[in-house]
Amino acid sequence: MILQNRSVLRYGAITALALVFGLPVTAARGQTLSKLDDPTIVAIFDAANTYDVETGSLAARARSKDVREFGAMLVRDHRNARQQGRDLAKSLRVIPTPPKNFALAKAHVAAMHSLRGLKGRAFDRAFLKHEVDFHNAVIDAVTHTLLPAIQNAQLKDLVTKVAPAFVAHRDRAQNLLDQQK
Repeated sequence: MILQNRSVLRYGAITALALVFGLPVTAARGQTLSKLDDPTIVAIFDAANTYDVETGSLAARARSKDVREFGAMLVRDHRNARQQGRDLAKSLRVIPTPPKNFALAKAHVAAMHSLRGLKGRAFDRAFLKHEVDFHNAVIDAVTHTLLPAIQNAQLKDLVTKVAPAFVAHRDRAQNLLDQQK
């Protein structure tokens, strides 16, 4: 019974994540209600990196030097990953096509609005919490939805290559958040 409840909770979490990212929701393992293609994946990859460049830039106003440095690292790393994705899309002649009703865009606007309204320790904690949650969502989406759907080997290689940076960013944010307590 406990395993069944965990499975239901996991499915609910993945479904919620898929809706936030504007991704197709799986009805059961291996069955997708709508197709996720490479141009859409390229657009999601670009958006995720762009959004973290933008939120990372906000960390310049952080109280903690460590949080400011973390934000600068996010900006640098995500600009680089975004450019790699754009260069690959150009070489493959892929036109990024964002998903319809791209909920990630709406969530990003709301997060930016919320973070801009905070100062001091409250900003630092909210920023770090956002980064942990954002990177967890991206890691889950990449692992369970994007990578299995990618058709182009070069795109799959790029996403696979940058995925460990998302884990490192999440872990660094969590470490800094733990230090804030």
